[in-house]
This record gives sequence, structure tokens and C-alpha cells, in this order.
Amino acid sequence: MQAEMIVNVPVANVWTSSGSPREIDEDALSQPMKMESWLNKMSFEQRLELCNANLLQSQALYGQKVLVINENEDWAEVCIPDQQSNKDGRGYPGWIPKKHLTSLTENWEQHTQHAAIRKKKAWLLDEKNRQPLLQLSYGTALPAAEVQKDYVKVRTPDGYGFFRQEDIDIIEDFQSNEKGSGQDIVDSGKQFLGLPYLWGGMSSFGFDCSGFSYTMCKMNGYLIPRDAGEQALKGKKVALDHIQPGDLLFFAYNEGQGDLHHVGIYYGDGKLLHSPKTGKDIEIIPIAGTIYEKELCTASRYWQETRA
Repeated sequence: MQAEMIVNVPVANVWTSSGSPREIDEDALSQPMKMESWLNKMSFEQRLELCNANLLQSQALYGQKVLVINENEDWAEVCIPDQQSNKDGRGYPGWIPKKHLTSLTENWEQHTQHAAIRKKKAWLLDEKNRQPLLQLSYGTALPAAEVQKDYVKVRTPDGYGFFRQEDIDIIEDFQSNEKGSGQDIVDSGKQFLGLPYLWGGMSSFGFDCSGFSYTMCKMNGYLIPRDAGEQALKGKKVALDHIQPGDLLFFAYNEGQGDLHHVGIYYGDGKLLHSPKTGKDIEIIPIAGTIYEKELCTASRYWQETRA
């Protein structure tokens, strides 16, 4: 079976299997999903377990399309077409609770423009009274039904709602979006300084290292692979003595000779903008004199040197 569906929670965790969630993850499985409550309840060890026990794969945002390829009682096995992956040619694979998905309505794709959130977070307002309904992540994009002076009416998984104009950009889609510069990628990432790392994170509630680089590139018109290893293989190769702001820097064990394990964005002036690891926050640090200086192994450029 293959059926297109859309995410109907602010952020849907994409689990490794239907058996991956733990008791502590109850808030992440509920409908409505309690993302901030889930994050606040987890200890350092429980956050680390998401990675070490291979529990979480990725995340998908409200209104994002997924391809359901299998079902298991209350769970759907999905691929996320927007997240390129060698794990599955159809998109990044994993499992999402069925209650976090809804059917793709006939008129979902009739609107040619989308409203993409460019603030760290923004409220979806209800259609009738324009009162706050759901707090959504940076990068969330919904079909734009009507552009007004201060508001944009958007198609939601449950009907219609509104975004404030000041919170969004109007785009065709992320691939067709105006291409940003390397500095634009850096500027996009700077607003998240201090945000705690989250393994598998793809939202402004928490990013992992490759989710951070992926999202900052996506919001500037470049759809790149989801995982660091594949990000390193694509894009334009850049000599390490010719890197510029917005280039992606990759790091490997054994002083750059072993397995690749980390990616960050070159900030400029010898500095790295990145989401480091569990227990740390998104930061800008000098590369010189750190473990990253020894482990830096390659760089890729996805941004265009002149605007399209």
C-alpha cells in the first residue's frame, strides 16, 4: 500500500519502530501532542537514549506530506518525500502514530502558493475568531488560500486558519523559493542560538546537527539530504582553505580519518555555527584549538554564489 497523508500535529516524531517509544514519551504520542512537556520531562540520560538506543529517526512538521507504506495497528510506517535519504528512495523512513496523521483532502493542493513560517515559532489562528490555536515551528508551510493585508488565510489539515503576515513568507514551494546566499543561511541559523540539541530534531523545539543544517538550507531554497553523511557527499566540494559563510563543514572520528559524525555551518572568521550534541545548545565557537579543528574533514557548498 502507498497513500499520501499529512501531519496534523505541530511536530510529529518519526520513530525507528512502533515499539520505540518509552513510558516517558507519552506526551509525544498524545493528540494533541505536548511537545514542550515531553522535552521538559526528559532527563539528560533519557534524551541521550533517543540516540544511543536508536529510538528516534527524524521529525515531520504540521501540514507536511508523508507517504504511508505500511500499517501496524495504531501506527503508520511512512516515508517523508522532502527529506532525501539513501535509506529509502521515496524519502526518510520511520513510524508515526496514526492519530498524528490525516487524509490528504482533494483541495489540499489546489493552491499554488504556500505560507512558510520564518519566525522561530508562530501561532496558527482559528478561522472564526483569529484566536491562537496551535504554536507551530519555523519552516512549517501551509497552502495559502488568500493573502490579506495583515493576515494570510491558510489551508490546514482540519480546515482553514490564519497566519499573521509578519510571521511568514509567501513561496511557491521550498525548491522554487528564492535562493538565499551563504550569509542568509548563517543568518537563518543565528536566531536559534541557545536552543537545546535534540536527537532527530527537525524543528525550532530542538534540532540535531544535520536537522539544523538541513532546515537552514531548506528555508533558503535548497533541499538537501537529511543526514550528515549524505549531505557531505552532495553539494559543491570546497577546499578547506576556501570555505565561506554558509558552507557545511563535516567532522569525522580519528582526526578526520574515521566515520563522519557531525555537521555544522561555517559562520565565517574561523567560527562554527552548529547544534553540538545532547546536553548542549546551538552555539557559535572558534574552530581553532578545539576537537573540531582536528576532526574537520570536508566541506560542501549548497548555496549559489549569485542569486537565482
